[in-house]
Amino acid sequence: MKTFVILSDTHRNTAPLQKIATVLSECDFIIHLGDMASDARELMREYPEKTYVLAGNNDFWGGESEIVLDAEERRIFACHGHRYGVKSGTERLVAAAKEHMCDIALFGHTHEAFVGEEDGVLLVNPGCMTRYSPRWSYCYLVISGKKAVATIVNI
Repeated sequence: MKTFVILSDTHRNTAPLQKIATVLSECDFIIHLGDMASDARELMREYPEKTYVLAGNNDFWGGESEIVLDAEERRIFACHGHRYGVKSGTERLVAAAKEHMCDIALFGHTHEAFVGEEDGVLLVNPGCMTRYSPRWSYCYLVISGKKAVATIVNI
């Protein structure tokens, strides 16, 4: 079994990360999906072996444009989402995930938490932690063998 904390769109609001410090320390992987990748610097210092940081459309400091991870019997495609037009739909994101032979796609950018399935791909958007949003959330993803359960957690 592998556990993931998936974050996105913190936009320089790192205060919520203190509220979930225990979860961050106990999970197997931390993935920050961008906007602001620099907000994950402390996580990268504290947990370098398990933290992955992606670049969003507002990022000018590091971060990968996309990554692919294998966990248990699942394959994960992760990106910020802006390059795939996720505000207008997820078809292009699903196609990219399938092109990389992934059955899970993680994305942010919309600031709206979402878990759903499209054409055999589990889609997960953890929502946002921007100070301009009334709802802060992240996703806690558990993968055990072929089973994947994504839970949106409001902070």
